[in-house]
Amino acid sequence: MTQLRKMMLDELERRNYSQNTVRAYIQTIQDLARYFKRPPNQLNPEQIRAYQAYLFRERKLDASSVTQRTAALRFFFLVTLKKRWSLADIPYPRKVRRLPKVISPEQVVKLIDSAGNAFNQVLLMTLYGTGLRRAEVARLQIGDIDRERMVIHVRGGKGRKDRDVMLSPKLLLELDQYLDGLRQRPATWLFPGNRWHTSERPVTVNVIWNACRDAALRAGLGTEIHPHTLRHAFATHLYEGGTDLRTIQILLGHQDLEKTALYLHLSTRHLRATCSPLDQVTLASKPPKGK
Repeated sequence: MTQLRKMMLDELERRNYSQNTVRAYIQTIQDLARYFKRPPNQLNPEQIRAYQAYLFRERKLDASSVTQRTAALRFFFLVTLKKRWSLADIPYPRKVRRLPKVISPEQVVKLIDSAGNAFNQVLLMTLYGTGLRRAEVARLQIGDIDRERMVIHVRGGKGRKDRDVMLSPKLLLELDQYLDGLRQRPATWLFPGNRWHTSERPVTVNVIWNACRDAALRAGLGTEIHPHTLRHAFATHLYEGGTDLRTIQILLGHQDLEKTALYLHLSTRHLRATCSPLDQVTLASKPPKGK
C-alpha cells in the first residue's frame, strides 16, 4: 500500500465513510494517476479540470458519475493533501435533472416472472417489496427479518443510517420458501455469496444488477431497467396507492423531503388528477374561421 493510499484511507475511515464510497474514491484516484502516468499529488488544478473533461468527452460518463468522481478528487486534494485550493478549482458539473424511468405494476410482475431462477426471483421481489437500494439488499442478514413486528431492519444504509421498512406477508412467504430450498441454511447473510453452501460473504451488488438486467431482457423491457428502477417503482406505486410523501421518505431513507417529492412528477395518476388552468377559464368567443 502506497503512502498516499494509506493517508486517504485513514481520512475516509476517520469520517466513517461507507465501504462503497471508500472503494469508489480510491478507484477514482487510481484512475487519475493512470491517466496522467504520474503520482496524483504532483498534479495541479488545470490537470484536474482536464481529467474531468476527459471523463465527459472520451469516457462518455454522465453528469452524476462525474459528480461522484469530483467528490473523490475534492476529498483527496483538499482533505487528504490539504491543498489550499478553492472549491472552484475542482468544480462540480452542472446538474442535469432527468426523470427516472418508472415501470407499471404489470411490468413489475412481468419482470419478476422472467427471473432466470428462484434465487434471482426472490432478489427482485425483495427490491420491489421493500424499496431498498441494491447494496442494502445485498447486506441483509437473516436476523434483520423481524417477524413479530413485520418489518425488515436496514443496517447502515446510505449515510450509515439504520431504518426499518415494511415486511410484506407475501415477501415473507417467498423468503421462507427460498431459505427452505437451500441445501444449508446460511448463518448470517440472507443472500450469501454462494447460495448452495455457507458463505462468509454476502452476494455482490453486481449479481443483483445482472439478475435485474437479465430478467428485463427476457421480459422484453429493454436495457434501461436496473435495480434502482424497482426502487422508483416501489415509491411511485406507494404514492399512487395513497401513501403520503413523508412516509415514503422514511421508507426510502431520504434525508431531504425534496428528493422524495420527485415521485410527484413520476406519478401519472397524480398528473392526470391535476387540472390545467385552461380548464378553469371561459373564453368569450371564438375567432372567425379564416384561411
